[in-house]
Order: sequence, then structure tokens, then C-alpha cells
Amino acid sequence: MIEPFLSAASVLKKIEDAGFEAYFVGGSVRDFILQKQIHDVDIASSATPEEIKRIFPKTVDIGIEHGTVLVLYNGNSYEITTFRTESEYEDFRRPKEVVFIRSLEKDLERRDFTINAMAMDVHEQIHDPFGGKESIEAREIRTVGKAEERFHEDALRMMRAVRFVSQLNFEIEAQTRKALTELGYLLEKIAIERKRAEFEKLMSGPSRKKAINIILETNLYAYLPGLENRKVELTKILSYHCDELNTNEMWSLICFSLMKTGKNAEQFLRMWRLPVKQIKEIELILNFLADRLEQEWTKYQIYSAGLHVSLAVERLYHVLNNSDSTEAIESLTNMYWSLLIKQQTDLDIAGSDLLTWFNRKPGPWIKESLFKIESAVLEGLIENDKKQIKEWLLKCNQK
Repeated sequence: MIEPFLSAASVLKKIEDAGFEAYFVGGSVRDFILQKQIHDVDIASSATPEEIKRIFPKTVDIGIEHGTVLVLYNGNSYEITTFRTESEYEDFRRPKEVVFIRSLEKDLERRDFTINAMAMDVHEQIHDPFGGKESIEAREIRTVGKAEERFHEDALRMMRAVRFVSQLNFEIEAQTRKALTELGYLLEKIAIERKRAEFEKLMSGPSRKKAINIILETNLYAYLPGLENRKVELTKILSYHCDELNTNEMWSLICFSLMKTGKNAEQFLRMWRLPVKQIKEIELILNFLADRLEQEWTKYQIYSAGLHVSLAVERLYHVLNNSDSTEAIESLTNMYWSLLIKQQTDLDIAGSDLLTWFNRKPGPWIKESLFKIESAVLEGLIENDKKQIKEWLLKCNQK
């Protein structure tokens, strides 16, 4: 047994010693079979939350109404959820009622896809009543039971299906895909934040173009913020080699493909409820990308953008031009580190020095003067030395 299962095995053993069943479930079991890296584990048990709390002295009620208790054990924390069934769903995401049960198979039956409906015991025996291993071997995403029922229960599962395509490079089984096409409208009932979370995971997967193509072919895109009637523009993305772009770079590529700039880009990103900090970075990338498409980098542009944004822009530039960015990225990185200053606070003077030297009231002239100084230092016209900067400024003002 490998980590993190190995560390958590004692938790399962302790529950079993108390007379209950306990298994690893969900994504960790799927990734174990796929031989992927496993970051954490989920545990399901026949024990009720109250019974779990009697077994372990240190617990936290994090979702006890749904059967989940956080157990603190041997320096680690584990979420343990009681086997359960769920009644009719409200608003296409939440069950009206959760009933605790003692059956593992009934618990697995309520899960979304067969690849996520497997359990593993402490002896590494896989319990797979719905053909999850078969789906993995066939490299397909298939719902547990009828796709229509699973998607009516939680419409976000449609986005999850496509997200798994991006992450695993699987295909979507025919009936599951048919349901995506027929039931996409249900996504209108889902909170934008939940759709965004799945969409960003989709955009960061190694098979993102394959997933985006499915979104276009099944018309799911029409029920995502700001994408209705933009199929032609979105299709452009499929022509780019964008598999190495990070999330914000992908958002930037989408905005570029939709011809969203300035305020239009901001409004589009706000529709997705992105955090303000993230929006500002994407706007910066788009602004500098517009310049980069017109000309080579200047020292001042690299300085103004910073290394992180500069590299993002350069990657996008080469994606749009279908060219290899390796040498350009290395060259740009070297240019950045050769800059004599990296930010305004690196200057040997500040705005307060200007006020003292020129005995003037604060105003736009300070910003203009600092810009002149930054440019001159970056171009090597003057050294980053307070005395030399003062002399240079006085000469400039006398002309």
C-alpha cells in the first residue's frame, strides 16, 4: 500500500475494530488504479457520525447533516462520511433528504461516474459494483445508472464529465454524451461560481482542447457566462497549441479569441465572478499582449509588466503565432534579470525627494518625473544614485 493510503490505513482499521465497515472511496481509488499521484483520501463508513465520534476522541463537525465528520488522528485529518442515500434533488444540486445506511453498494450507487464509484479496503481489495475499472480500461466517462437521472440530480455533473475528459484524456460514453446535448439547459440552474470552478479545472487539464471541442459539439458552451452565440470565436482556440498555458493565460486566450479587451474583458470576467486580483492580472496580460503583437519588448515594458506577466504574454504571443517559445522565454527571463531596477522602490529616490528638491506642491508632475527617472536608469543614461539623479533632473529642467 502506498501513501497517503498507508498513513490512513490505521483509521480504517480502528473503525473496523469497532465493528463497522470502512473504505477509501472516490477519486483517490480512481487515481490509484490509474497510477496517478494521490494527494488526499476520502473515507466512507457504515458507522454514523455519532458512532465515528465515539470511536475517535478528536473530531470536528464539518458537514454532519450530510454525514461527514473530520477526524484528527495521528497528526493528520481525515474526512469520514457515512454511507448514505439521497432523496429527490432540489435546484438540481442538493438532495432534499440524506438517509444514513449500512450498505456500501447503495452508497456507491448515488455517485456520479463509474470511475468515481469504486471503493478500496485496507487490504487493497477493490469493490467495483458498477464497472469503474472497466470504464478506466475503456478510457471512458460513463454515469452510474442513467445519465439523465444523474444530471437531473446535479446538473454540474455535466461540466464534471467534460472536466474529466480534459484531465484524463478519456472519451464520453455515447449515452452520457447524448444526455449532455439534451440537458445542457440545466446548467442555467447552477451557481456561476460552481461552473467557474469546473471550467477552470477543464482549462488546466492536459486535454483541454479535446474538452473544449466537446463543450462546443454538445452546446454546453451556450449555458456558460458570456459564451452564448460565440461558437465561431471559441472554435479558434482549437487551432492553437495551448496545452502549456496556465489558467490566467487560458482566460486571456479566451478573451483574445472573443475580441474582449479593456472594459469588455473586465465585464466578461466579472460575469464569471472571478476575484478582482485575478481579473486585474488577466487585464494586464491582455494590455501587454496588444503591445507585444505590434513590437518587440522594450526594457521599460518588461520592467512595467514584471517577470510573471511578461512570460505569460510571451507564451501567448507564441501560441497565437504557432511558434516555439523556448528560446524567447529564456531570452526574456535573462533580459528581466539584467534590468538595473525591477520596481519603483528600487530607485535610490522617492517622490518625497522630488518635493524637497523642487519645492513644489504634489501633483501629476511627480509621476511624470519618476517615469523619466525609471526610463533613464533602465536605459543606462544615469546610475541609480540619488546625487546623480538629482543633477540629471536639474539639467533636464533647465533645458
